Amino acid sequence: MRLFIRHTTRYTFDTPASHGLQQLRKTPKSTHHQQVLHWRTDVQGGRREVAFEDHHNNVVELISFEREAEGIVIVSEGEVEVGDNHGIVGRHIGPAPLWLYRRATDRTRAGAGCRALIREVAGETELDRLHALREVIARAITFEIGASLSDWSAEDALAAGRGVCQDHTHVFLACAREMGFPARYVSGYLMLDDRVEQDAAHAWAEAHVDGLGWVGFDVSNGISPDMRYVRVATGLDYGEAAPVTGLTIGGGGERLSVQIEVAQQ
Repeated sequence: MRLFIRHTTRYTFDTPASHGLQQLRKTPKSTHHQQVLHWRTDVQGGRREVAFEDHHNNVVELISFEREAEGIVIVSEGEVEVGDNHGIVGRHIGPAPLWLYRRATDRTRAGAGCRALIREVAGETELDRLHALREVIARAITFEIGASLSDWSAEDALAAGRGVCQDHTHVFLACAREMGFPARYVSGYLMLDDRVEQDAAHAWAEAHVDGLGWVGFDVSNGISPDMRYVRVATGLDYGEAAPVTGLTIGGGGERLSVQIEVAQQ
């Protein structure tokens, strides 16, 4: 399946920003079953300083703001060919060692809540147990837009019993690592059946299974990723795979808006 994607990030300020730097992770990866046909990033009110690949094989672009900028618009767009892999990404590649993905972060540290969930998980094989974990988490945390905060940990989301795809993913990572699996956060794009325009990227998890390699699990939608999913960035948690991170000096009254379009070509 060939998908067209446009991801627009727009900042506006009531008072001009004297300086600003943003790291973008909005460029999809060419990997197993996914090929980036073409991709570009256009910047209004700033400029693209440099691009590089980080230790997770993410494409990272550094964007600077023009001096006294009253706003900046960043548009990333292109086409990606995606094959049906039944959620299996394949063998581990890249400079980061596999054992790194067993390390807990502040957002993915398993506590009493995660350990209680793990006790509910059953299955004869590793893959069975991971699918069961996905189902247990979906029952424990109701998907609700706007119900959580961006800095919530896995235990915060479990205590609240509600959250979004970011929270589902952090809980999956915390539990999977506690169970002994390497696991990583994935941010990306998802083609929806009922609309083209969206106001946020999507997130899901991948766990490494012996004999299969990396396998994807989308708790929020109750499936493993299919041809509608485009992998963009991976990391130990949201902080390492977020589409946009950075800082701004000045720029009082900052407002951020995001528009994403995903459509089949």
